[in-house]
Amino acid sequence: MQYVGIDWAYRHARWCAISEHGELTAETTTPADEQGLLRLVARLGPNVKACVEMMSGAVWVRDRLEQAGWQVEVADARKVKALAPLAAKTDKVDARVLATLAFRDLVPAVWVPSLSERALREQLKRRAHLIRLRSSAKNRGFGLLSQWGLRLSLSRLREPDAMELLESHGVPEAWRRSVFEAVALVDHLDRRLEPLERELVTLARADCRVQLLESIPGVASILGLTLAVEIGEVARFATARKLVGYSGLTPSVRQSGESSRTGRLSKAGSHPALGGGRGGPARLARVQPLAPPLPRRQAAQRQDQRRQVGGGPQGPDSRLARCSPEASPSSLAAHAALSRQAPRSPWPPNGPAVN
Repeated sequence: MQYVGIDWAYRHARWCAISEHGELTAETTTPADEQGLLRLVARLGPNVKACVEMMSGAVWVRDRLEQAGWQVEVADARKVKALAPLAAKTDKVDARVLATLAFRDLVPAVWVPSLSERALREQLKRRAHLIRLRSSAKNRGFGLLSQWGLRLSLSRLREPDAMELLESHGVPEAWRRSVFEAVALVDHLDRRLEPLERELVTLARADCRVQLLESIPGVASILGLTLAVEIGEVARFATARKLVGYSGLTPSVRQSGESSRTGRLSKAGSHPALGGGRGGPARLARVQPLAPPLPRRQAAQRQDQRRQVGGGPQGPDSRLARCSPEASPSSLAAHAALSRQAPRSPWPPNGPAVN
């Protein structure tokens, strides 16, 4: 048994082989194509356990090498970097690190879906790409109309008299042609999307996973199919918390006091401050308020508390009491009462000077 680490690149691939005793047997560079893989298999034979880092083309490399009888694992690039932090990162060092991980059985392998699942995922990505182009064309058409103070719907722009309508509102010809070019592009993308969406809906209705996901509020057929394909095998998650954290299938929770309402799925899921976690929204309402007081209000509350503890207004008499430790409380109280009763003489004095 040999253990091989492959650092795949666009033009060439660096590989390193380690024997079953942990000794370095061979390492060199091969072209990063199918012919290079055939040369590598012919040199090392079928009894090989290999590791390749996750990147564009890594799954294809794994499939080709497995057809030749190799055992291939695709490693998570971030976890590999965490396991073996290197001061000098080169192709040669990366290949040696991957080979060592394969030898020590420490490869942080990622889950790779089957070919049919990857094909379905590619169909969904193609639909998402067409929808992004369609939205971009619609936004361009509406943006051009907004430059001339118009706000028309897409259905109104598709009517036969739409060109005359824009001309009657004073839109120049260059802008009119750009608007209808955007509308024509939207129509073309709609025609491309219709058969693809029909095919995806048919696949979604035949998938038992989608039938379960459709019971969640806000999840339709194609969205349920997208979630099912992205999640893949549920058994690969150790706990339900990891499944929820990976998929984001937590519905949004809106809380007001002791009551809460569960709504549609949100991209960020349910934040712990909004009711996520153990105990639910009612426990959080009892433990900590959702809207804590502002810092300025907190400072005012602390100042009021200090005044209440001090026992009365903070004037010169109280400051004098704090500065003179030998003064008794009774004499200070009498002095404060006399100072409040006797009127103070004005300044500067208006009376006769005293010699």
